[in-house]
Amino acid sequence: MPPETLWILTAAVFTVAILYSSVGHAGASGYIAVMSLLSVAPAEVKPIALALNILVASIGTFQFWRAGHFSWPLFWPFALLSVPFAFIGGYLDLPTQIFKILVGIVLLLSAFQFLVRPPAESEPRQPPRLVAMSAGSLLGLLSGLTGTGGGIFLTPLLIFMHWGRTKTAAAVSAPFILLNSASGLAGNFSATKSFPAFAWALVIAVIVGGSIGSWFGSRHLPHLVIKRLLAIVLTIAGFKLILT
Repeated sequence: MPPETLWILTAAVFTVAILYSSVGHAGASGYIAVMSLLSVAPAEVKPIALALNILVASIGTFQFWRAGHFSWPLFWPFALLSVPFAFIGGYLDLPTQIFKILVGIVLLLSAFQFLVRPPAESEPRQPPRLVAMSAGSLLGLLSGLTGTGGGIFLTPLLIFMHWGRTKTAAAVSAPFILLNSASGLAGNFSATKSFPAFAWALVIAVIVGGSIGSWFGSRHLPHLVIKRLLAIVLTIAGFKLILT
C-alpha cells in the first residue's frame, strides 16, 4: 500500500473509531466503508475490520461497564450461540462479488439505523430466551461473513423491541461485538493463515480513537449529528460496493 494511502486510511479509521465507539459500536462497518472507498482488497478487508473491532470493542466494553450500563441477563442469551456461528462465518470465504453485495447491504442497513431516531425510552422487558438465542446465532454468522461484530443490528433490535434502554443497548452491544469479532477473526485466520502486514499501523489509531469516543459516549454525548454523518459515509460506500 502506498504511504500516502496508508496515512489517509489511518486518519480515517481514527475518526471512525471515535464516532462509532461513542455509541457503543466498534466501527467495523465504518472501517469497511473507508477501506472500500480506498480500494483495499476484499480478502484484506474482513480480517482488518475484525481485528480493529476487537480493540475498540474491548475499550467500549470497559467504559460502558464502568459507567454502570451493562446487563448480564440481557447479554448472555444473545451471545451464547453467536460465538460459534461467528467462527463459521469467519472461516467461510465467499466469492468476491457476493461478498461485495452482502457487505454493501450491511453498510446500507447501518446507514438506515443511524438515520432513524431511536424511539422514546420506556420500561424495558426481558426478551424470550429462544428468540434471543436464535437472533444471536444469525447475527454471529452475519458478523463473521461480513467482518462486522453484529452490533449494528443488535443495538437497534434491543431498542426498537424495548428490550433495553439506549445506554444499556450500547453496553450490551460492545461485548457482543468483542466476542463475535474475536471468533470471526479466529475462523478467518484458520482458513487463510495470514494477516495483512500494513494493518498494524492502524492499531494505535483505533486504540486512541476508541478510548476517546467510548469515554465521551458513556457520559451523555449527544449522538444525533454523529449518526447523520456516519449515515452519509456508509451510504456512499454501500452503493459503491453493490454497483461496482
